[in-house]
Amino acid sequence: MNTGTAQQIDWKTWLDRWDRQQEGYLPDREARFAMMLDICSDLLPASFLAIDLACGPGAISARLLHRFPGARAIAVDYDPVLLLMGESALGDQDGRLQWVSADLESADWHTSLRIDQVDAVLSTTALHWLDEGSLRRLYRDLAALIRPGGIFLNGDNMAFPAELPTFQRLASLDDERQQAEAFRARGQEDWKQWWEAIGREPGMAELLKERDRRFISHNSRNGVIPPPGFDVHVDALRQAGFSEVGTIWQNRDNRILLAVR
Repeated sequence: MNTGTAQQIDWKTWLDRWDRQQEGYLPDREARFAMMLDICSDLLPASFLAIDLACGPGAISARLLHRFPGARAIAVDYDPVLLLMGESALGDQDGRLQWVSADLESADWHTSLRIDQVDAVLSTTALHWLDEGSLRRLYRDLAALIRPGGIFLNGDNMAFPAELPTFQRLASLDDERQQAEAFRARGQEDWKQWWEAIGREPGMAELLKERDRRFISHNSRNGVIPPPGFDVHVDALRQAGFSEVGTIWQNRDNRILLAVR
C-alpha cells in the first residue's frame, strides 16, 4: 500500500489533524471510545480478536490495542487514503494489527479477512454510509463471523423514528450547536477543509482519484437517501440472529448499539 511520493508524507501529523476534525462533529468522541472499550473489558477475555469495521485510519484499533495488550485487531476499510494514513502512522503494532482493504457493499467483503471467527466487531461513525439492504446483509455476515457470546458495538448517530419528531428536532439542534461552536466560533478544521488540505500534499493526486472512483456510488446517495435509523439497525441485527440488541450508551441520537451473538 505504501508506494510513491505519499510515503514521504508526515502521516502522524495528518492523523492528529483527522482526530481534531472528527472531534468538531463529536465532542464526546473519546467518551464514546472509552465506553466501547469498557464494554470489551467487561465482556471479553484478556486475549481476543476484534475487527475494527470501516476503520478509517484506525482510531478504534489504536485505542483498543493500547488498552488491551493481549488483543489483536483487523482494521477493515475501503478508503485508500485513510488506510494508507492509518497503516503509515500506526504500523502493525508488533504484529497485532492487520490492515485489510474491503468494500462492505460487496457480498464477499469478508473473504479477504481469511478468518473463520472473531470475538468482537467494533465500528464508529461509519455504517451510516450503507443503505438498508447493504446494512442488513452486512449484519448477517457479522452474525456468521462473531463467535457465540461475542459482541458487536456500533457507535454512530442513529436517527430517532419518524413518530418522534420532537426527538429528531432536539438531536438536530444539538448537532447544529456543536458544529457552530467548533467550526465557526473556534475556527476548527472541518471535513471539507481537511480533504482539501491533504489533496495539496505531493503525491496524493492519484490516490485521491482512486478514492473518488471507489466512492462514486456513496457520493451520489449522500444527502439524497437518508441513512438507516436506529429502529432499522435493531431490527436488522435481531433478524440476523443476535440474541440481545439495545442501546448501552447514548447522548441524544449519538449512541452505542450493543448486540450479543
